[in-house]
Amino acid sequence: MNILFLSRWYPYPLDNGSRLRIYNLLRQLARQHLVDLISFTSEEIGEERLSPLKSFCQTIETVPYRPFKPNSLKAMVGLFSPLPRSVLDTDNAEMRTVIQRKVQDSHYDLVIASEVDMAQYARNISAAKILEELEFAVLWDQARTKQNLPRKIRHGLMWQKWMRYISQTMRDFDGSTVVSIPERQLVEQILHKSGCVKPVHIIPNGVDLANYMGDFGKPVPFTMVYCGALTYSANYNAVDFFLREVYPLIQTKCPDVKLTITGSLKGVPVDRLPAHSGVVFTDYLEDVRPTISSSWVSIVPLQLGGGTRLKILESLALGTPVISTSKGAQGLELTPGQDILIADSPADFAAAVQRLFADPLLRQALSRNGRQIVESRYDWQRIGQSLNEFITEISNLPFAHLKTDFLEFSPTQRPK
Repeated sequence: MNILFLSRWYPYPLDNGSRLRIYNLLRQLARQHLVDLISFTSEEIGEERLSPLKSFCQTIETVPYRPFKPNSLKAMVGLFSPLPRSVLDTDNAEMRTVIQRKVQDSHYDLVIASEVDMAQYARNISAAKILEELEFAVLWDQARTKQNLPRKIRHGLMWQKWMRYISQTMRDFDGSTVVSIPERQLVEQILHKSGCVKPVHIIPNGVDLANYMGDFGKPVPFTMVYCGALTYSANYNAVDFFLREVYPLIQTKCPDVKLTITGSLKGVPVDRLPAHSGVVFTDYLEDVRPTISSSWVSIVPLQLGGGTRLKILESLALGTPVISTSKGAQGLELTPGQDILIADSPADFAAAVQRLFADPLLRQALSRNGRQIVESRYDWQRIGQSLNEFITEISNLPFAHLKTDFLEFSPTQRPK
């Protein structure tokens, strides 16, 4: 099968969750199909970033990405549009031109648009289409949990726009993927309300187990690690919560505790976070595995966000026990107390850390069970098989909506 993959993120280097997911899905698709990649990119792409993808992509084309600017004229006009403002403001004519040329020169059996940002560029291509990794839990949480009335109204209107947009857009797609059961339930609810019934398949995040074999370092007593770029608001919020409300409780009982926080700090106001002894910010690490492997526990104190946490899967694959909030572990098929420890309040989280510090048998059991669950459910090769099964299902559907030509679609037009 010939597949055209449209990506919001250029999938190399593997320095965030989106790139990791796209890179591994492309690699798995290429085992059975011919894949062309057209991707946005925020940086110049040299040979060192092209060569890792050339082994499994037939062709690679990139288009400079222009990020959403909320204060731009287009974005301000978007306040009065039925379409989401970011869809209007980031619409890219060059991307449309590149795609149009590609589909005129090649025949594609399937188009995969990765993330909702790419949906507008795939709508009218004459092929089966999948919208990959729909994720709306963050927007839904914002719409229903904001206490401030103006913000509640603003996020409520944003939610309504996105529901309308995805319901109308999905009429031109043959199915979608999500990363977890909660995300599938939310997407199916949106589609059901609009009368647009399309298959929604769970393709979870995973890890490449081959990269987590070997000795990356022995655990150091009384050490914790948090992995995640603080440039992402949910990660910053998690670290702020932990340092403000949990870490002091742990330090009272265990003054020798140390916490390493990895991930990009570019433009991050670290000085606004509570300062404590024993806390180290590493900034971005080329290889985070030794840091995780040498820690007694990996913490995931997330309060916001959706999807599934690669940071949890990476830690489990390395045999490092994980303590997470319910929100942090949401969507992962893990058994609390057996594969992972779950704690939501500051007192419970601190108690879970202290319990793990004091109990070597518990650390051993969580390490062993965590590795086993990743091997059985979250290896990318297994996930790739599931994606190919969904592709087969989509390919066998009748495509009554297909067009005979590629038609350019402007986001200023409302989808029919």
